[in-house]
Amino acid sequence: MVLLKSEGLNVAVVGATGAVGTRMLQMLESSPLPVKLLLPLASIHSAGKKVTFCGKEWTIEEAKPESFEKIDIALFSAGGSVSKQLAPEAAKRGAIVVDNTSAFRMEKDVPLVVPEVNEQALFQHHGIIANPNCSTIQMVAALEPIRKAFGLNRIIVSTYQAVSGSGAKAIAELETQSRDVLDGNEVQTAIMPVKGDKKHFQMAFNAIPQIDLFQPNDYTFEEMKMINETKKIMDDQEIKVSATCVRVPVGISHGESVYIEIDKSDVTASDLKHLLSDAPGVVLEDDPAHQIYPMPVNAEGKKEVFVGRIRRDPDVANGFHMWIVSDNLLKGAAWNSVQIAESLLKLGIVKI
Repeated sequence: MVLLKSEGLNVAVVGATGAVGTRMLQMLESSPLPVKLLLPLASIHSAGKKVTFCGKEWTIEEAKPESFEKIDIALFSAGGSVSKQLAPEAAKRGAIVVDNTSAFRMEKDVPLVVPEVNEQALFQHHGIIANPNCSTIQMVAALEPIRKAFGLNRIIVSTYQAVSGSGAKAIAELETQSRDVLDGNEVQTAIMPVKGDKKHFQMAFNAIPQIDLFQPNDYTFEEMKMINETKKIMDDQEIKVSATCVRVPVGISHGESVYIEIDKSDVTASDLKHLLSDAPGVVLEDDPAHQIYPMPVNAEGKKEVFVGRIRRDPDVANGFHMWIVSDNLLKGAAWNSVQIAESLLKLGIVKI
């Protein structure tokens, strides 16, 4: 545990060596959140390794229930099984947990929060706060200003999701497969689309319409997460939501083609563009005449949600299409988690 400031918050990061965990440390470093004590935690296999924070190297400790004594905020990104085991232990010891897994998202007493959308839900926490699915976060951040201004009754989303959503090994597999295809070598498959599923397919130069396991209704778990999480975040069980989630050979940043139907029929695409140009956490990139629109390669490493290609449906007066892109490891995970921590302090839910 490292003393950083004379007063402030004691913050633990669980899964500090992972792709999201390392970015949590980066986001904390650039955040105005006053970190007094930092505790980087991971599994016993990573204990003793070093992480960099505020220009120094710190030793990672094994995550145990007693690790959370005197911790104010614990950011979790070490997998659902770890969260299930340790998040309640952290909360029991007085820490407020911000969990980046799907372990608690749909539990009734656990707020599911995107600060730009439903920050006030944080007051309902009972020790654990859930960070939504990465694809859900960027979509609701872009759609909430529209919902507030014009009403929203239907969402149909098709995602183009980066392989980093399946972890660092999936990125490495994509890189290896790409070289093998270009060199004319046999392509090995071990991870995509789902490591634990029966079949694996080539990701390089391909698109796979499966993310996570299929459910009895023929939607994947990822698709159902987007559907159910959107309803919970927007606090609207009547809104119609459907999703098709596709993995594409992109390293970082998810893209989404989103069709919406709003309640009002006299709204123009220009109205939506004007609204989103001032929306918190959203950047409008929409100038087709000059080929300006969001792309994953430009969103990588940035905190914002990028929106463009906004246009009215040719046959439905209150229907609109748009394209949404965001870094799935930042706004989709690490940055949203740190934003929640900032909101906890701002709202006085956690005190120095």
